[in-house]
Amino acid sequence: MLTERHVEIFVALAEEQHFGAAAQRVGITQPPLSQGLRRLEALLGVRLFDRTRGVALTDEGALLLPHARRALTALAELREAGARERADGR
Repeated sequence: MLTERHVEIFVALAEEQHFGAAAQRVGITQPPLSQGLRRLEALLGVRLFDRTRGVALTDEGALLLPHARRALTALAELREAGARERADGR
């Protein structure tokens, strides 16, 4: 199952271009970050990063990154709307 955490890992690694920095950003260590990335790539059926020299997005990863960012934005907006509704007593 695709989770918000998978998408967070993908976006963090794409933006940080470093496994350690991305792991720190999402609040986990490198092994779970790598495992989450492998799961996401398996779920999507594409390789998102080229790991031969550092970390670089593949063409597929670059195409999917804007969608991932929009998904995270939409989820944040959903949480905010729910919090407003709760605050209003609904």
